[in-house]
Amino acid sequence: MSDRKNKASGTDAPSPRLTLAGRLRAYFFAGILLTAPISITIYIAWMFIDFVDRQVTPLLPADIDAKLWGVRGIPGIGLLLVVVFLTLVGALTAGFVGRIWVRLTEAVMRRTPVLRGLYSAIKQIFETVLAQKSQAFREVALIEYPRRGIWTIAFITGRTTGVIRDQAGEELINVFVPTTPNPTSGFLLFLPATDVRRLPMTVEDGLKLVISGGIVAPPEDQGAKEWETLPLA
Repeated sequence: MSDRKNKASGTDAPSPRLTLAGRLRAYFFAGILLTAPISITIYIAWMFIDFVDRQVTPLLPADIDAKLWGVRGIPGIGLLLVVVFLTLVGALTAGFVGRIWVRLTEAVMRRTPVLRGLYSAIKQIFETVLAQKSQAFREVALIEYPRRGIWTIAFITGRTTGVIRDQAGEELINVFVPTTPNPTSGFLLFLPATDVRRLPMTVEDGLKLVISGGIVAPPEDQGAKEWETLPLA
């Protein structure tokens, strides 16, 4: 009878209130969720800036920051100068003299017995990652690995070409399978195109999923029923 009266009057039973300890615990975890990502990001950025400063500052004239801005010990001065230097180098290489200098440097690198292999590999990696039209790490896929029935998140890095494709005799896709929680290491696989299922998921969401060990997942309505029908090409 009391339930009917509550429904008839349009009121619901009052929800149990948190105790003081429960509220403090909730506030504590809310504070962690808010400050931890910001603090860790700032800490990593500061470590990177400090590392660059320690490498670059000994190469600069003493008190260069004081001469330029009138203040000594400016954090990030080394990183700022590196950014300016790289920008100037990029601007110079766009000119006629810069292109000649680049060709001469590359010719020396390619003809040096030990350095040519290392230089070619490093240059190809940077060209692949920094190229605007590159598809490297721009698509998230789902593959069965390390055996059938076990699904793994992977990142498509391109189509297989050259001797690997010729030896396989079929269309293959290059996929990178990252490790958790460190996605910078992993495995390179060459899979048939029919075994690679592209996901309607951004690379950022894919990396979050890998780094968090599956805790941070993309929204359920983000193409939940579309991934199986997506074409590979």
